[in-house]
Amino acid sequence: MKIIVTGGCGFIGSALVRRLVGDGHQVLNVDALTYAGLPENVASVADSADYAFLEADVCDVAPVAAAMKQFRPDAVMHLAAESHVDRSIDGPADFIRTNVTGTGAMLEAALAYWRNIRPEAQQAFRFLHVSTDEVYGSLPDGGYFTENDPYRPNSPYAASKAGSDHLVRAFGATYGLPVLITNCGNNYGPYQFPEKLIPVIVMNAVAGRPLPVYGDGANVRDWIHVDDHVAALLRVLESGTPGETYLVGARGERRNLDLVKTICARMDRVEGARFTPHEKLITFVTDRPGHDQRYAIDPTKIETELGWKPAISFEDGMDQTIRWYLDNRDWIDTVHDRRRLGEG
Repeated sequence: MKIIVTGGCGFIGSALVRRLVGDGHQVLNVDALTYAGLPENVASVADSADYAFLEADVCDVAPVAAAMKQFRPDAVMHLAAESHVDRSIDGPADFIRTNVTGTGAMLEAALAYWRNIRPEAQQAFRFLHVSTDEVYGSLPDGGYFTENDPYRPNSPYAASKAGSDHLVRAFGATYGLPVLITNCGNNYGPYQFPEKLIPVIVMNAVAGRPLPVYGDGANVRDWIHVDDHVAALLRVLESGTPGETYLVGARGERRNLDLVKTICARMDRVEGARFTPHEKLITFVTDRPGHDQRYAIDPTKIETELGWKPAISFEDGMDQTIRWYLDNRDWIDTVHDRRRLGEG
């Protein structure tokens, strides 16, 4: 297939690009290379004849529309987004612009392209929008998010993603554009931008710095390895029903404090570890405003209708992830150098 991936230099997007090119698909990666978009994330496939890159902002319809006309994709996988909740609290405007306006621009470009291709190509075309379980708000103890739950976003980030979901659904209902939506839990794995919880804890533990935990650490998140998420996206793209939403989860609920303690225990076993036991570095910090208490996904729909299930256990995935960060300090240094130079 010929596939446009937006945000393909980010964490999840780059994992998707690497998988698609490795599977023999032709990929056009559209990324604005903001602070979390790193060309290093796709360096392993950058020289492939099946890979092309366009530096462009998804909010700008003209270059994206021109790229679609020239590349003639069979599908668009839209991952470009501002995604860090703390940043959305400090500066919501960027999230509204990229996540809502940018998604609207991508839909506009995709619709114009789709209307001008052959009928059989129209039938096969897909616009897959990748979103988050945070649009559903906070769960009490017990119960799980399902595709039929109402949206109750509590952060500017979650609200912007909810808005983008509604736009995608509306373009499908109004214009007949073959759209798909996925909502996923918390991802972890290699190349995650080091302001997110797991890389922060790993790298702080290495350096003997405090391991920050919001509030009392009782907030619950549903974790999935990024490669399992990518596999789910491909299954939805290939077999999902246009107009449908699929929740993607690995039944990986963990309290934040328990997750940090798990990382500490694994770091204690690393050869040459200097600050054992790492649990002594745990530091409780002021809770995030509007911090959702619990996320948990019921993935029954994607499991039963599309036959997808995660392949990576939390234990194996966490060991692999920690090892990757320890073995790729040059990547971490590159990220921090960019930030010091004012590039993000």
